[in-house]
Amino acid sequence: MANQSPDRREMLAMLAKVAVIGQFPGFSRWACAGEHSHDQPSSPRPATYQPLFFQPSEYKTIDQLTELIIPKDDSPGAHDAGVVEFIDFMVAHDDELQYPFRAGLAWLNAFATEKYGADFSGLTPQEQEILLGKLAYRAQRSPVEVQGQEFFALVRKYTVFGYYTSRIGLEELDYPGLQIYSASPECPHKDDPEHKHLPAPRF
Repeated sequence: MANQSPDRREMLAMLAKVAVIGQFPGFSRWACAGEHSHDQPSSPRPATYQPLFFQPSEYKTIDQLTELIIPKDDSPGAHDAGVVEFIDFMVAHDDELQYPFRAGLAWLNAFATEKYGADFSGLTPQEQEILLGKLAYRAQRSPVEVQGQEFFALVRKYTVFGYYTSRIGLEELDYPGLQIYSASPECPHKDDPEHKHLPAPRF
């Protein structure tokens, strides 16, 4: 189709998946923004999410990464939104994502051990931010760290997507579609139609 880049096709495919995975009963925190319970009683969520793909140490690292990308400040961050659950579910159901995520996590732990003598999850928040800066910011990048840069870009993409397709994320956008209206409302940000006032991901 004309004017439909691979990125746009991929985004549309991901949106289609979100509509399906929102029905998964195993999420403890992540909730699809499109869910509407109306007056029907909803099934109670489990107290904790049981990872479908990541090992516990991997799951912990992904959770830390997502929170560093969209941290909690005056608003809920990626951890509160359960973005790690979203990512685990997506990776578990996409064979093409499994190797990049698992190999990327192994690379990140080796990189952290080389720099600070411990796996990424065992570093201080300041040390974690320093390492991510080397992968995220062009001015700090090294040609020998390309695998890490690609892995971080992958995690960042799924973090942003998981956050802003969650109910918490769209509440932060003040998205009118979360409410029921008798008439379609206008965007509440008339003076900022491109929503440039919203905070960007930290990395």
